[in-house]
Amino acid sequence: MYVPAHFDEPRTEVLHDLIRTHPFGMLVTHGASGLDANHIPFELDARQGAMGVLNAHVARANPVWQDVSSGDEVLVVFRAADAYVSPNWYPSKHEFHKQVPTWNYIVAHAYGRIAIRDDERFVRGVVARLTRVHEASQPAPWKMTDSPTDYIDTLLKAIVGLEIEITRLVGKSKLSQNKDARDLRGAGDALKARGDHAIGDAMLACADARVK
Repeated sequence: MYVPAHFDEPRTEVLHDLIRTHPFGMLVTHGASGLDANHIPFELDARQGAMGVLNAHVARANPVWQDVSSGDEVLVVFRAADAYVSPNWYPSKHEFHKQVPTWNYIVAHAYGRIAIRDDERFVRGVVARLTRVHEASQPAPWKMTDSPTDYIDTLLKAIVGLEIEITRLVGKSKLSQNKDARDLRGAGDALKARGDHAIGDAMLACADARVK
């Protein structure tokens, strides 16, 4: 990923927070059958390894777990938000007519080594933790014990675990930081007015940082 210096987000803790908040990642592999991409939810364990470990699971019928080998390098892409930015939202455009459209976004790329975990205990733990996290906001959170044991056991046999030790994290926060503060604020306000709060708020925060 091309990352100009003004769009670089190098802080591990910020990228870990992005992954936790937006855990649905795109796993990119290059195995025996060539390039592949799978879209799956991940659990981040920041306590393991030098930069954290990602845990997930896929259907046993999904060929990805057999197409790659433990130790292969993979990439997982996590996207927090994105939005189109019109040049008409920059105040300077109306003075100098020297702005063009762009697309702003916030992403994290996690590179790592994959390990295939065809292990019932590992898979059960991943499913239980993912369920606990993502059911937490429900009025009556669903638990694995809500279903018959034999039913859950059968489903667990139909999935395979994946473990990825992160070796490198690359973050990009493209928020028009190469523009003047007034242009950042103009575009940020326009995005929020259209309902794009994530990128709009982030651009306004950049503008605020300029004047401190």
